[in-house]
Amino acid sequence: MNRKILVIPGDGIGPEILDHVVRLIEVVASKEGHTFELADALAGGVAIDAEGTPLPAQTLAKAKAADAVLLGAVGGPKWDHLPVDQKPERGLLGLRSGLELFANLRPAILFSQLADASSLKSEIVAGLDILIVRELTGGIYFGEPRGVEVIANERRGFNTYVYTEHEIRRIARAAFDLARKRNRRLCSVDKANVLEVTQLWRDVVNEVAEEYSDVELTHQLVDNAAMQLVRAPKQFDVIVTGNLFGDILSDVAAMLTGSLGMLPSASLDAHGKGMYEPVHGTAPDIAGQDLANPLATILSVAMMMRYTFDLPEVAARIEAAVEAVLDQGLRTRDILPEGSTGLQQVGTAAMTQAVIDAYGG
Repeated sequence: MNRKILVIPGDGIGPEILDHVVRLIEVVASKEGHTFELADALAGGVAIDAEGTPLPAQTLAKAKAADAVLLGAVGGPKWDHLPVDQKPERGLLGLRSGLELFANLRPAILFSQLADASSLKSEIVAGLDILIVRELTGGIYFGEPRGVEVIANERRGFNTYVYTEHEIRRIARAAFDLARKRNRRLCSVDKANVLEVTQLWRDVVNEVAEEYSDVELTHQLVDNAAMQLVRAPKQFDVIVTGNLFGDILSDVAAMLTGSLGMLPSASLDAHGKGMYEPVHGTAPDIAGQDLANPLATILSVAMMMRYTFDLPEVAARIEAAVEAVLDQGLRTRDILPEGSTGLQQVGTAAMTQAVIDAYGG
């Protein structure tokens, strides 16, 4: 296999994590007999500083030419003063829309070794394995018109929440297909009791469900779903929802696992091309201190191997290497419970090297 991977380090802890994780990709290529051509590009705050835009044209062109994109993280307080349409996060949104990455997959899996790191009782979260499928290129984040205007000497902000039938049908089919490969249970989350756009969402999801009689479909309102995630999260298998609700619920689910530093994500187009990134953000307060947890990015690489490169065995070996390292008692600071004994705190470099060693590199 010969595939092109574009590496976008981004801001904050993104560059230091990817510096190390790229070594894992090189080890995987060597050990498995594949060729991964790695290139890099700027996006986010560093791109604003260097090019005056969060998504330079050459970055998007490189991303379109690549088979997969591995992103660190974008954003930070340094750029908070900029207008919304010029912030680093616009680079991320531009990549998603420019690459037509409509389906965001965010697994929330609690490794048994980290049960004590969750803020919930271990019996509630032990064995947790949820997949949230979030529609990524529509909804209120992209709807028009949007903006801030002045009416009668008062500022008025407005955004438009809009979904078309084909956007809903496309993400629903993706979620049903994924549910078929898991436990055949799908929960669609909306706010159909007050928002017409999500009543359409529910109607279309019900129509798609007729094609998947082997998958059990349920519906929950988003406020109830948020409550259920912290009350009894193991009732869920696959959750499908829109862009805004998915953004919020996936972060709620993230904390069930003990740390954002453990959660990968994949954003896919209709043909399996994807952008892979950790959920944790830029964490500028610890950037450059060898404190960041690289495991979410490493697990994102595993998702890349599974979903874009169709190498499920390689993905499973990477995930097994992460499990082995956790079994050894190695922890970065974010997953080290206060007052714990028998565990060893390590930094970004040492944790990545441990995974490489466990993989057999």
